[in-house]
Amino acid sequence: MSTRTTPSNSATAESTPPGFRAVTWLVGAYAALSLLTMVAIVVLTDLAPHLVSPQAWVRGIIIAATSILTFAFARRAAKGSPRALLRLRIVVGILLVAVVAVLFFLPLPLWMVIEQAVCGVLLLATALIIFRRPPSGATRKN
Repeated sequence: MSTRTTPSNSATAESTPPGFRAVTWLVGAYAALSLLTMVAIVVLTDLAPHLVSPQAWVRGIIIAATSILTFAFARRAAKGSPRALLRLRIVVGILLVAVVAVLFFLPLPLWMVIEQAVCGVLLLATALIIFRRPPSGATRKN
């Protein structure tokens, strides 16, 4: 029994950058942190409302929702989907810009500024992997 490789499978495997196990972990950590932040916002709203601002609510909801999508894109890209890789690259690029903007322009409680900085580091590490060029020895076969 021999395993047959279809042209579409080999093309998608070649378009997926190496290191996608790390990407899945990084984006998974980003999603987990974002969802835990939403839990913290809900809890702190009752226990210490001075530690939660309206901006924290808006930012928390948006980032939690986009982190779930980002994780879905990362999982599909890791399986070799070139469209998911493109979506992941676009979303990670936009999120990195948004994180920087939030850190500089949005008044957030200190705990959330720290959380946002950690999210930025996770996204930057992800970007370094998904945007890097393949090694010079690796060429695409037509």
